[in-house]
Amino acid sequence: MSGRLLPAAAAGYLGLQSAKAFAALRSARKAPPARDVSPAEIARVVVVQPILSGDPGLEDALRDNLLALEGARFCWLVDTDDPEAQRVVARLADQLAAAPEGSTRLEVLHCAPAPPGTNPKLVKLQQALDHLAAEAPDDGLEDGLADRPEDRPAEVFCVLDDDTRLPRPALGALLDGLERARLVTGLPGYLPGRTVWAQLVEQFVDNNAALTYLPMAPVTINGMTWAMRSTDLQAMGGFTPLLHHLTDDLALAGAVLADGGTICQTATPQWITTTVASPGAYVRLMHRWMLFANLLLRRQPPRTVAAIGLLHGVHPMLLWGVLLGSVRRRRPGPALVLLLGRALLLRTLQRRIHGRVLHRPGTSLASELLQPVHLLHAAAQPTIRWRTRTYRVRADDDFTDARA
Repeated sequence: MSGRLLPAAAAGYLGLQSAKAFAALRSARKAPPARDVSPAEIARVVVVQPILSGDPGLEDALRDNLLALEGARFCWLVDTDDPEAQRVVARLADQLAAAPEGSTRLEVLHCAPAPPGTNPKLVKLQQALDHLAAEAPDDGLEDGLADRPEDRPAEVFCVLDDDTRLPRPALGALLDGLERARLVTGLPGYLPGRTVWAQLVEQFVDNNAALTYLPMAPVTINGMTWAMRSTDLQAMGGFTPLLHHLTDDLALAGAVLADGGTICQTATPQWITTTVASPGAYVRLMHRWMLFANLLLRRQPPRTVAAIGLLHGVHPMLLWGVLLGSVRRRRPGPALVLLLGRALLLRTLQRRIHGRVLHRPGTSLASELLQPVHLLHAAAQPTIRWRTRTYRVRADDDFTDARA
């Protein structure tokens, strides 16, 4: 990059990111605010969590949700071939049963392995939806039993990943979002990781979440936290029509939009902790996320692809150009201005949206510089490793089990 272009590239980077931050803050002001929920409201929520072992923080994350969402109904979906997850869930169930009498209800469903070519998470969620529909106390409505919150059918189907913590005020925002749209989704925020690889993942999400989900009309959802009314889910056939889609969040969002529904994006964070112990685990995780991003782009019209490319694909290249150009030209000024402006923008946005500063200067910068590398890797390698499974991916609805 020529010396004359360096200041322009730095200004372009800061201008683009500032415009996205302004749009994100404007959307956040219009989003349903965080609020507490009443016992009657939370009694009509079922928190559905597909559970897999493998993360040392699994038990703490599940316990934290039981405590934070007291009064909700929990439905935990555990694989029959996952003995460690079964042990964790059994311990927590025993602790809940031994606690002083409370209103939190917990059910554990044991799920057989998903058939080949199907999405294991969606198979589990369909089992939960079928279970809840089968036991809905219809005759209780006639007998007057449904006057008690604990006897009412679960009206809100809230899906939460097993590494995600949903604060009670964030649930209030989700419930209010269902007054505006058929599907409501949350905003992810990562808590500090212990390894540099976890911190790179953390900074990737914390750098991009608000700037990705808030400025544009939703084309997908944050699959870590979302909610729908159970009746709306059942009316669109549940998850059965989506079982052969690899990306559950994109498939669900597409089904809702195709059916004429709308999506509400909240601006209240849910907190995630994930253990990333090695560089290999980090590369596999980022590879999977970037491949999912490619699948998302394939399903969008050209105008949307162009908008996403401009908003989310240009800034890492500008960052590379300014840093390399500043080193080559021995002109540190543009790079210093860009880095200081970038840090100030991210810190301000995170304080306003997440309520705390999540920015780590070194790993934040490294994470953004690595984004084009991960994107190229995803484009070149269609085989992903996802927990205990390996898939060869040709399209969102065309993937096969592969044995690595």
